[in-house]
Amino acid sequence: MEQIKLYPHQVAAINYLKQFDNCLIGDDMGLGKTFEGSEMLDYYNNKINLVVCQKSKITDWLDHFNKYYNTKYLSLNLTNKKELDEFITYFNMSNEFDFGFIGVINYDLLIRRPTLLELDDFTLLLDESSEIKNEHSKRGKFILKMKPKNVILLTGTPMNGKFEELWSQLKLLGWNISRDLFDKQYLDYKIDMSLGFPKKIKLGYKNKDRLLRKLHEYGGVFRKTDEVFTLPQTVHQPIYVEQSKDHIKYIKSHVLSINGELLLGDTPIVDRINQRKLCGMYSKEKLEAFKDLINSTNDRIIVFYNFIEELKQLEKITDRPKSYLNGSTKDLSSYETEDNSITFVQYQAGSMGLNLQKANRIIYFTPPDGNSIYFEQSQKRIHRIGQNRTCFYYYLVVKDSIEEKIYKDLDVKKEINFELFKKEVK
Repeated sequence: MEQIKLYPHQVAAINYLKQFDNCLIGDDMGLGKTFEGSEMLDYYNNKINLVVCQKSKITDWLDHFNKYYNTKYLSLNLTNKKELDEFITYFNMSNEFDFGFIGVINYDLLIRRPTLLELDDFTLLLDESSEIKNEHSKRGKFILKMKPKNVILLTGTPMNGKFEELWSQLKLLGWNISRDLFDKQYLDYKIDMSLGFPKKIKLGYKNKDRLLRKLHEYGGVFRKTDEVFTLPQTVHQPIYVEQSKDHIKYIKSHVLSINGELLLGDTPIVDRINQRKLCGMYSKEKLEAFKDLINSTNDRIIVFYNFIEELKQLEKITDRPKSYLNGSTKDLSSYETEDNSITFVQYQAGSMGLNLQKANRIIYFTPPDGNSIYFEQSQKRIHRIGQNRTCFYYYLVVKDSIEEKIYKDLDVKKEINFELFKKEVK
């Protein structure tokens, strides 16, 4: 078993958290939450341990436990039905063993494994616990039904610019405040009866310092990278392009036939998606700007995008070595070996948890719509411990389009997150 080497800030966090039965490690991305979380799991010393993470992180977690804890725990991949059955068997016989068990599974598969609701007296570790911010979702309901003895929540972004998204995580930490009381204490809202039933209309937030104190009382720690390490400078550069003629035509009529696809904005949601497509895959102006940008440097580049069709268009533009991380592919071989590689990353698959600091340049071909968590996390893929070069972020933006509104909304949510966690209130 290899010995874990911890930074002073990690040792301080672990020593502080040992007074709590549950904890939330809300450190900035790149500060080593994996090590802090696994050390707390080991400290709680339960025979049965369940780690829930994104699908792309399953192998990373299994490798981590096998590398540092293989003499104390048997690690099992619960996406494998045979290993899941073994895990349940070990749970029922755990007192007969002098070592423990760690099962690792992804959020989407967890809800299809009802046998895991049988677990009790175990440690539950949720990586990127903001994944359960909606207590009404299937994963939120499932996890809130579980009966862990100890809970460890890891997140670099506890909420998506919304205080109300903290409630389910606070519930797991043991704060038995009702949803209604939480809203009354921390949300400014009014009741709208225009639809014939009461509906809350959020106006803003209040009592931020009190909320932060409560988070600390229930085992929450929050630190920004610049409080712990001095990282290189960041440079943010928007690159604006004009709307295409097709884009302007669609805005006027909300209907357009382009490249064999009929864009018909017959509902607000579909209309918004169509406008995003016209800002991305169907924007010749933006694709040309992307080509100019990648031709301006031979450095490694990370590219974030949304739609599969965007990737198809971007791939045609360059013959440089390519790596991919999306819902169907994880291949970082060119990123690892070629210093002029381009790595295409789809937000949902790769904005969290990846170490990509061999690169110091990110291009945002299109923004994530409304999800500040993906956006903030994506920026930390290169600006993290181990980076020693200035980090450059390039934002390709269609002028006077929905993209400008999306980026503005992302900035507002980022400021709300920062305002709550900018200081520790005693």
